[in-house]
Amino acid sequence: MKSLYIIRHAKSSWDNPLQDDIDRPLNDRGKRDAPRMAKRLKEKEIHPDLMLSSPAKRARSTARRMAKVFKYNKENIKTDRSLYHADEATLLSVIQQINNKHDVVMLFGHNPGLTDFVNSFMADELDIDNIPTAGVVAFRLDVKSWKDVEWGKNKILFFDFPKSKND
Repeated sequence: MKSLYIIRHAKSSWDNPLQDDIDRPLNDRGKRDAPRMAKRLKEKEIHPDLMLSSPAKRARSTARRMAKVFKYNKENIKTDRSLYHADEATLLSVIQQINNKHDVVMLFGHNPGLTDFVNSFMADELDIDNIPTAGVVAFRLDVKSWKDVEWGKNKILFFDFPKSKND
């Protein structure tokens, strides 16, 4: 059994409109939301074996802020260039290449790819219109190997995002 947490980066700053997209940092709300969401996950006794992130500054910053809450060494966060604005097929390919020693994986990326991926990935009839910033979609995967992960066969455990409830 494997667990996969699809996490959209927290809210980013648009203060500098000339800044390259990949270099956009988190804004103040994003800096607050990332650890808040990690605390919600930790309360569910979720602890990642692997944190895998897009190389975009806002995605890496989200992963690092969450890693601090989990006491996960931020030096162990892996980045994968192909996760930067990845489409759903690329996301599946990255997931199928994860080392099987990891059972609980958090993947940090971007929309619209993450929302498209989640809707194709889950077996449920549910349709998620949009994964908001710092949103988390959790899956339980009935596989022993990541390479066996397929479309449309995966059970969603929960969908949570900063404004979904008061804390």
